[in-house]
Amino acid sequence: MRYPEELIEEVRLRNDIVDVVGSCVKIQKKGSSYFGLCPFHSEKSPSFSVSPHKQMYYCFGCGAGGNVISFVMNYENFTFQEAVKYLADRAGIKLPEIEYTQEQRAKEARRVRLLEANREAAAYFYYQLRHKQGEAGYRYLTGRGLTDETLNKFGLGFSNVTSNDLVKYLESKGFDDDIIREAGLASFDEKYGMQDKFWNRVMYPIQDINHRVIGFGGRVMSDAKPKYLNSPETPVFDKSRNLYGLNFARTSRKNHFILCEGYMDVIAMHQAGFTEAVASLGTAFTSGQANILKRYTDSVYLAYDSDGAGTAAALRAIGILRDVGMTGKVINMKPYKDPDEFIKNLGAEAFEERIKEAENSFFFEIRQLESGYNLKDPDERTKFTREIGAKLMNFPDEIERDNYLSAVCDKYNIGVDSLKKLVASLAAQNGGEFKPIERPKSGIHKPEPDANIKRVQCLLLTWLSDEPDVYKIVKEYITPDDFTDDLYKAVATKLFADLDGGVMNPAAIVSMFEDEEEQAIVAKIFNSNLTEVTDKSSREKALKDLVYNVKKNSVDQAAARPGQTMEDMMKDIENKKALEKLRKIEFHLDS
Repeated sequence: MRYPEELIEEVRLRNDIVDVVGSCVKIQKKGSSYFGLCPFHSEKSPSFSVSPHKQMYYCFGCGAGGNVISFVMNYENFTFQEAVKYLADRAGIKLPEIEYTQEQRAKEARRVRLLEANREAAAYFYYQLRHKQGEAGYRYLTGRGLTDETLNKFGLGFSNVTSNDLVKYLESKGFDDDIIREAGLASFDEKYGMQDKFWNRVMYPIQDINHRVIGFGGRVMSDAKPKYLNSPETPVFDKSRNLYGLNFARTSRKNHFILCEGYMDVIAMHQAGFTEAVASLGTAFTSGQANILKRYTDSVYLAYDSDGAGTAAALRAIGILRDVGMTGKVINMKPYKDPDEFIKNLGAEAFEERIKEAENSFFFEIRQLESGYNLKDPDERTKFTREIGAKLMNFPDEIERDNYLSAVCDKYNIGVDSLKKLVASLAAQNGGEFKPIERPKSGIHKPEPDANIKRVQCLLLTWLSDEPDVYKIVKEYITPDDFTDDLYKAVATKLFADLDGGVMNPAAIVSMFEDEEEQAIVAKIFNSNLTEVTDKSSREKALKDLVYNVKKNSVDQAAARPGQTMEDMMKDIENKKALEKLRKIEFHLDS
């Protein structure tokens, strides 16, 4: 549920973005905007801009952007509703109680209760570790080199040897058995009754980005199996949509994340000063987790184990990162197995050097391929070269592909022309497209579809926001329904309505979205610079091309819908005639 749009807009208007940002970040006026160092990533030259006119902020370095509500959400780790309430209190605005249906109230109350149960469990585990019953866990953790400060920062704890300690404690705090079970903290046994899920284990509380405990990982103190046990999926814990340590790493102000395999790696790295470290949660790295990281950076360093399983996991993660548009580099941990062992033996400075020397993910992949071939054998060398050609299909951008092609030819003494012909041949077999010939079989991650369609829709919205005067031309041919991407359609609907009314209010459009990633995309629309074309005829052609492509994509998508009626087919014919007419029209800009 959310507050009424009018009230959200009042809260936003009563909180000037320059005042709010200026209370958190040192900014200086330059021209019509203010600039400072971005609070969301580490930088030496100011690329963080605040526009009083647009009432928006945007970082040209990391892409963070939005209005005053977005800023508070990102800076304070607030949800949308929490940010609105914070700003309302700041402006002295009294917010009404949000009306929920009975079902919504019950669902929210249960969710809150599950979080409370996790919080109480974390407090109980925390207490046990620091008293006699937790001595074994404390010795284990300090024996791994962790300080008391680190134990406290991550809220590490211990579950007792007895199998129903936690159940009894939570029951004494008023929690019903069904809440304890649904939180993943216990199970019911017909013979023994309610039994703790975790016992005789060092406990690692898992927190969301708002520092709320949503689950646990536990490392057993005996030889029992499994060695590590994690909370099951619950209404508050989705393993594929969270990462361990992200609640701290997201504010590290580094321009990258370091992705590890385990809890101890993350904790040891944070203790050593690498506060940008995160880990997946007892499962393989997923595209959902990659998209979460992408909200903050485009660069990830992989610090996976140096054994065969770690190498396989790194190769899989590289593919996932590439599919969501991120770059990956691989940190060499040898002669040690993982970051924890490496830092203990060689120290933080040596690990910093390994970060600087991290291997490009493409060459890491090629090096792993190389190990499977005898390059002195002509037949095997030919097969290896063909594998390289297939890998180069991952780069649709011609310049990027040529750069990698030249580099790999230098490294492996392959003829540039020969490899170019091979790649061109593979592209022809692939329908003329430069894309991976084989996709990973897991089906867990997929490349973003219709990227070019979204790109032209975004560019047209950017042009309209930069030059509202072109709207009188665009509206003759384009309606909001022509934007096939849901987010761009929502922006277009509001933007077109505002322009019809003679106003431009980009900050209010950002407020339509509660998701941080969507807010950043909308902010980019209103803060991006189009490729500068000063020649009038060239600008007219560029605008017409954008309008034509947006309309064509819309017409093509409508024609491809299944279950077409005769009326639909007649409309498709009319649309195609109108499209052909548009193709022949010349646009005329005032200046």
